[in-house]
Amino acid sequence: MENKRNIWKLIAVAEILLLMCLAILYINKVGWKQDTGTSKNADSSVFTSWTADAASKKALVEFVESVTKEGSKDFIPVEDRVAVFDLDGTLFCETDPVYFDYCLFMHRVTEDPDYKDKASEFEREVAEKIQTMIDTGKSAEGLEVDHGKGVASAFAGMTIDEFENYIREFKKTPARGYDGMTIGDEFYKPMLQVIDYLQANDFTVYIVSGTDRLIVRGIVDGALDIPARQVIGSDETIVARQQGESDGLDYVFDAEDELILGGDFLIKNLKMNKVGVIAQEIGIQPVLSFGNSTGDSSMAEYVTSNNKYKSLAFMLCCDDTERENGNVEKADKMYKLCEEYDWVPISMKNDWTTIYGDGVTRKK
Repeated sequence: MENKRNIWKLIAVAEILLLMCLAILYINKVGWKQDTGTSKNADSSVFTSWTADAASKKALVEFVESVTKEGSKDFIPVEDRVAVFDLDGTLFCETDPVYFDYCLFMHRVTEDPDYKDKASEFEREVAEKIQTMIDTGKSAEGLEVDHGKGVASAFAGMTIDEFENYIREFKKTPARGYDGMTIGDEFYKPMLQVIDYLQANDFTVYIVSGTDRLIVRGIVDGALDIPARQVIGSDETIVARQQGESDGLDYVFDAEDELILGGDFLIKNLKMNKVGVIAQEIGIQPVLSFGNSTGDSSMAEYVTSNNKYKSLAFMLCCDDTERENGNVEKADKMYKLCEEYDWVPISMKNDWTTIYGDGVTRKK
């Protein structure tokens, strides 16, 4: 009998030890979350590319701390922590010498040996308008939509993978206006730290760009931890290769077919169109918005107007003319808009210790 009791005691001890081991393994795997009353990683080691006294950084940290603190009147549940970012001029260089997607189109139509002789008259006209914009700084009326149509037709017939591979190869091109990086490296380091900080605090980050959706996916790939499903942009048709002239309601995709770019432009995702697509694709009102121009104004106002949660909009001001192709006049206009609409301005000149990282210099 005594032996049986000892055996049962040993079994009980073994079970306790096993449970303790499992608990330790679980804690090590998921991390021990202790409510300290502050957001995760809200220290100087996160914002290494920001100046210590940057008012915009302080505003962001204060916001995040207030909405992630359990029991706070401003607490936002994880499922509703959504932040939306513009791309060009907000996360990525906008002026080298023009938008990435404009440069990509120019390369396709005027330089690509496999396509330049096949380019249509319309595509060449759009390329000329872009060159005029580069030379004069002025954009022709309707160029945004014409460019979207040109991209759709110039890459028609490519599979999605072929198009994204084309973009990846183009990203290897040396940056036009900078030494020390490629055109695909032109992300603003301080803004990448903002995304890391938000994701560490359980925010879901979306990119909502005026650039073609598939081009944005190619730009982001390998640079940001943002899945393709969280990339929203301008759109073109996607069809089945064997579909021909059949309507999508009449054609059935099968295992012998593949998806290709259809050649028709659908929508330019700028201004109010950004608000509509956020409502359609995200389905809830974001609580943070980051932009840089009046093309992002509607998005910023949508995020901060009649929101059931505390919300905030940030706008980058292109006031750095030494490290970046800044424009003081445009920056001053944005500062005035920020004051008028209660957006938080981010000064590229004063709030950031670096823009593209060490070893990158702007060509004079």
